[in-house]
Amino acid sequence: MNEKRIEQAYAIAKERYAAIGVDTDAVIDTLQEQQISLHCWQTDDVVGFERNEALSGGIQTTGNYPGRARNIDEVRQDIAFVKTLLAGNHRLNLHEIYGDFGGQFVDRDEVEPKHFESWIEWAREQGMKLDFNSTSFSHPKSGNLTLANPDKGIRDFWIEHTKRCRRIADAMGRAQGDPCIMNIWVHDGSKDVPVQRMKYRELLAQSLDEIMAEQLDGVKNCFEAKLFGIGLESYTVGSHDFFTAYCATRKQIYTLDTGHYEPTENVSDFVSTLLMYVPELMLHVSRPVRWDSDHVTIMNDQTLDLFKELVRCDGLHRAHVGLDYFDASINRIGAYIIGTRATQKCILQALLEPKQLLRQYEDNDQLFERLALMEEAKSMPFGAVFDYFNLRNNVPVGDEFIPCIEQYERDVTSKRQ
Repeated sequence: MNEKRIEQAYAIAKERYAAIGVDTDAVIDTLQEQQISLHCWQTDDVVGFERNEALSGGIQTTGNYPGRARNIDEVRQDIAFVKTLLAGNHRLNLHEIYGDFGGQFVDRDEVEPKHFESWIEWAREQGMKLDFNSTSFSHPKSGNLTLANPDKGIRDFWIEHTKRCRRIADAMGRAQGDPCIMNIWVHDGSKDVPVQRMKYRELLAQSLDEIMAEQLDGVKNCFEAKLFGIGLESYTVGSHDFFTAYCATRKQIYTLDTGHYEPTENVSDFVSTLLMYVPELMLHVSRPVRWDSDHVTIMNDQTLDLFKELVRCDGLHRAHVGLDYFDASINRIGAYIIGTRATQKCILQALLEPKQLLRQYEDNDQLFERLALMEEAKSMPFGAVFDYFNLRNNVPVGDEFIPCIEQYERDVTSKRQ
């Protein structure tokens, strides 16, 4: 794409936004600093390096597009390539099952920081910081209940696993000089209607309190709620109301996964209330289609509304942003780029909104003016700003990333059998 034309288009856009009180240079600087945590499990369909088995435990990856990463080297190779096509400096989010186990089986209650030392070193070389997740699914002891299991032996197994994951995340955070964001999600639930809902929620709360008792300064913990899981449709122990109350009373980070709500709900509606009662938010940006199907994130109304609400609440600095989808029906590298760029576009649109003028209209009860300006802002030339942002970072502009990914497929992923 012609560099001069991009710069000319940006100059026009800059002038137009300035007329409504928006400094596009400052917005680009803010977007430059906004890190997105790339989810390692998009490379290999959430298989990991523990058992080489497909998902189980309330979630499922669909599709069989060729080129899935088969080992730790190929996962790292794909992530490194993805990094070259994205503006900004982003993080990497790992699940516990992606440890460097050296070809040996390490059970979940035996995992240690040493199994992630090579990840810490690799991330340092890449200039990336790491985030982490405990892994309660796809294991013989997963069943329908883990941390909420009435069987003390199984419950203690998962408590020990999660404690060890916190220590791994702490080691990551201390090594990188920045807290590792560790997400805790369990699939615990019931296919049919239970009669002891409170029993399982009391067990889950007790387990979490025991896990969190150890003081670890290198990790920030967040807790992810869910609506339902496959085979666990009638009851989820760690529901939205459970974790809202848990995070509010324990002053912990609440994870908003955009795929974990009813189709008619808009996740942005929860932002302002949660920011009043929890210290920070973790955003898992995904796209549900009728159910929690984890489609590739696109720039749709739900994602736009989420980031607009964050910016309107002055809460972007209190939110950690990560991707969480696993689409095996299309080129996996392409899925990364589409989802990350869509998230960046939504953040950019939110930052470009004339927030101060809109607030002034609202305070003065000028509701016609408020709605009119919100509508006009939708057609402002934000695309010219996004193109300039990518140009400034020396990464592909517009659709230029498509042939880059096609070439990588020809040279690398197509050769994986």
